[in-house]
Amino acid sequence: MDMYQKREMRKKQKMDDKEKSFPNVSINWYPGHMLKTKKQIIEDLKLVDIVIEILDARIPKSSRNPDIKRIIQNKKEIIILNKSDLAEEFHNKKWIESFKNNGITAMLTDANSGKGTQEFLKQVEVVLKEEIEKATEKGRIKKNIRIMIIGIPNVGKSSFINRICNKKAAVVGNRPGVTKQKQWVRISNNIELLDTPGVLWPKFEDEIVALNLSYVGSIKDEVLNETEIAYNLLKYLFENYRQNLLERYKINEEDINNELQYQEDMIYNLMKLIGRKRGAIVSGGEIDDEKTAQIILNDFRTGKLGRITLEKIDG
Repeated sequence: MDMYQKREMRKKQKMDDKEKSFPNVSINWYPGHMLKTKKQIIEDLKLVDIVIEILDARIPKSSRNPDIKRIIQNKKEIIILNKSDLAEEFHNKKWIESFKNNGITAMLTDANSGKGTQEFLKQVEVVLKEEIEKATEKGRIKKNIRIMIIGIPNVGKSSFINRICNKKAAVVGNRPGVTKQKQWVRISNNIELLDTPGVLWPKFEDEIVALNLSYVGSIKDEVLNETEIAYNLLKYLFENYRQNLLERYKINEEDINNELQYQEDMIYNLMKLIGRKRGAIVSGGEIDDEKTAQIILNDFRTGKLGRITLEKIDG
């Protein structure tokens, strides 16, 4: 067997190993408390004047619960694209324009810094202008406004509420499912917010949606194969944000060019290279795939890989 044949055999073996390690992603995630939350939201809708749906600006489509539109029906609504600081500004504006073209009021916010949150209450009054005017005509100086905040896990609902209230009014955490039950929060004498637990939907028919939700941490990492998720994210980033990867992990183009010619092999080898550069090494000099995966996911989720938009509008 000559060197060429040996090389081809090694390539095939690595491809076979990768296929075994990274099967197609399939996520079916719907804990019992989410069904309960969904029923509670339907029941509480009659108590509120407007619904605020908070989305992740990096995945506006995937983070929008398809059940919500049917549930809220004709109730007034505002879309909040939170974590906008983690998404590309150009695409943020395109999404706002898209919602506007579909008759939906949308805003960009970054609850961590407070950017955009100060305009929120003004926007609520604009959307409820007709209702407020009717209340004034009936002799009520200020209409009592009740606002429902909804969204899938980990889009920053509690952080958003705390910014609006200018205090720690809601429980905040960096993992999905922190808000366990609904809670009313008073903002002023005539405005109250109803915070609800994050709720997903029974089944993800689209594999890309499931992956996007796992990338941003809306599905608990404990129920996923982190290495598989990080691999798929790395593949997307390599194809769309290669420079971000090179800069973050101090990788040269030569490093990439020296990898095997097969794209799938290249991604896995790139993952190994990142692990090596970040010290994710176990005894014997082997790369710790799990630790490497955690590094990649954490760098993406915290913005260390730069501003990245996973879902974009064409044109």
